[in-house]
Amino acid sequence: MHATLIHGDHDIRFEEVPDPVLMMDDDAIVRVVAACVCGSDLWPYRGVTHANGRIGHEFVGIVESVGTAVAKVKVGDFVIAPFYVCDMTCVNCRNGFSTSCLQGSWWGGDDRRGHPSDGGQGELIRVPLADGTLAVVPGPVDDALIPHLLTLSDVMGTGHHAAVSAGVQPGDTVVVVGDGAVGLCAVLAASRLGASRVVAMSRHESRQAVAREFGATDIVEERGEDGIRRIREMFDGVGAQRVLECVGTEEAMTQATRSARPGGQVGYVGVPHLGPEVKLQPLFSRNVGIRGGVAPVRNYVAELLPEVLDGRLRPGAVFDLELPLSEVAAAYAAMDERRAIKVLLRP
Repeated sequence: MHATLIHGDHDIRFEEVPDPVLMMDDDAIVRVVAACVCGSDLWPYRGVTHANGRIGHEFVGIVESVGTAVAKVKVGDFVIAPFYVCDMTCVNCRNGFSTSCLQGSWWGGDDRRGHPSDGGQGELIRVPLADGTLAVVPGPVDDALIPHLLTLSDVMGTGHHAAVSAGVQPGDTVVVVGDGAVGLCAVLAASRLGASRVVAMSRHESRQAVAREFGATDIVEERGEDGIRRIREMFDGVGAQRVLECVGTEEAMTQATRSARPGGQVGYVGVPHLGPEVKLQPLFSRNVGIRGGVAPVRNYVAELLPEVLDGRLRPGAVFDLELPLSEVAAAYAAMDERRAIKVLLRP
C-alpha cells in the first residue's frame, strides 16, 4: 500500500509502506474512501512546527477487518474517523471532551501501547479503539454524500465547536475571523444555531461565495484596526455578541477579542500559533469571555450526522479541488498557495 509521509519543509511524498495489521484486539483496519488536507497540516509543511513520518488525520472509509474485542463496528461498515483516537467510554469522553480521552492518541504518533499510528492520508489505516474512534454511517452511502461526511471528521465539527464555545444562540450577532475551511464551517454552524447576522471576515471572492452559501449575511474585507472599527460600526458601535476565531495567530485572536462587545464571548478553535500570550487585562476590563480549544468532533457526530444524511447540512462545499491521493503533494501546494480552500483526496 501507499501512504503520505512528510520529510521536511514542503517535502510531501506518497510512498510505499507495509500494509497495516491488527496489533490489538480493539483495532480495525479501514480502507480509505476519501481523505483530505487540513489547514493544520500546513504548519509542519511550512516548517512552523516539526513533523516527520506519517501525516494526515481526516478520512472516511470501509472497515476491512476488526479485532476480537470490537463489538460495535463491523466489517463492511462505512465509517467516519475523527482526527484523533478515543474510546468514548472514559470520563472525559462521556463529559463531551473526547479529545482528552484517557486512552486517546493522535494519528501519526504512538497509540496508548506505544505502537506507531498510521497517518490519515493513506490507502489503509489501522484504527485503535475502533468501537470508540469510528462513527458508523447507516448505509448505503451515496457517493455524493462523501464530501459532506468527510467534514465531520474535523472541519464541520470544529466550526461547530467554535460556535458552541462562543455560546451562539438564536438571534445572536456573530463574527467569524478566518475564511479557511474551519472558518467557513463556523459560518454554517452559527447560521444553523439561529444567529440573526453572521459576518464573514474574508478578502477572497471564492471564499466569500461559500460563506454566503453557508449563511453569511455580511462580508467584511478589512483587517486589523480597520476591521475592528468596521465591526463595531455594524453593531451599535460596540461590536458583536459572539466572535469565532478560526485561525490561531496572534493577529486573528486580537481581531476576535477586540471585535466582541463588552460582555461578549469569543469561541476559539484555531490551532494556537500566537507568539505573545493573550493579555487578560483588556478582556477583564470589557467583560469579554474566551473559551474553546481542540474540538471534540467525535462527540458532535451524533448531532450533525442526521442533518448531513437528510440533506439539511451541506458542509462539503468547502472542498473546491479534488485530486487522486497519489497527488497529495500537489494538494498541499494548492492549499499552501491558497489556490484551494480544502482539497479532497480519493485513492
